[in-house]
Amino acid sequence: MAFTLGFLGPSGTYTEEACILYDPTAELRPYSTITAVGEAVASGDLVEGVVPIENSLEGSVTFTLDLLISQPNLFIKGEVVVPIVHYLMAKPGTVASEVKVIYSHPQALAQCRQYLEKTYPQAEQMASLSTVLAVSDSFASPVPAAAIAPRRASELNEVDVLDIGIQDVASNVTRFAVLSLADHAPTGHDKTSMAFTFEVDTPGSLYRALREFGIRDINLYKIESRPTKQYLGQYIFLMDCAGHREESPMKDALAALSQPTSMLRVLGSYPRWYPES
Repeated sequence: MAFTLGFLGPSGTYTEEACILYDPTAELRPYSTITAVGEAVASGDLVEGVVPIENSLEGSVTFTLDLLISQPNLFIKGEVVVPIVHYLMAKPGTVASEVKVIYSHPQALAQCRQYLEKTYPQAEQMASLSTVLAVSDSFASPVPAAAIAPRRASELNEVDVLDIGIQDVASNVTRFAVLSLADHAPTGHDKTSMAFTFEVDTPGSLYRALREFGIRDINLYKIESRPTKQYLGQYIFLMDCAGHREESPMKDALAALSQPTSMLRVLGSYPRWYPES
């Protein structure tokens, strides 16, 4: 029986591409929202689910961060990094110079802004619910239209590809998190994600917390904050660090960090994704 892997759909998205990279043998099941993927994993309907967590241009995906913070039984078991290569595609027979409307998700339109202004200054830009639905939106357009979508969408739809790699920043990538009810065993090249907050806001609280990692030479990949959603001015800090929670020095740092914090939640320890993964 094939392993079922849930993902933020619909089929043809970059999230589906991340699933294929993560496990090409898995049976894929699309869900309409990030929350729906998380709830399916938390309830046991899915063993694992894949959702976007960070883009190199747009930053963190707050829906995913809030899901991990609010669901204490969800963990990050793995990560997949996918290069974002935007394709311009259209209904077969469409003449590129006659395109009047270009559909895509607002983030994709923003990531191709310079290209669109230079190559299609006359075309109206229209927002779609996803880069994949942009293809069907362009097909339904009463005037010549195109869509910005992933390569995968061109494989699932009969289209003419008008251009490839139209994103303004060639190094644009998105990191996807593999959600599960448990994180990953140590591999020797791991990273740990965590969230913590302070009950009382005092001078030096964050410094003292970060010092526990600095004195142990633990590399900090990322730190950011999210509102606690309880009181204005109260924040939850989220960090990604080198190392596994079950191994020193990360294990020692977490033990020390638990003292000055009012909440500490390890969101998961998992293998760090490399291009050759």
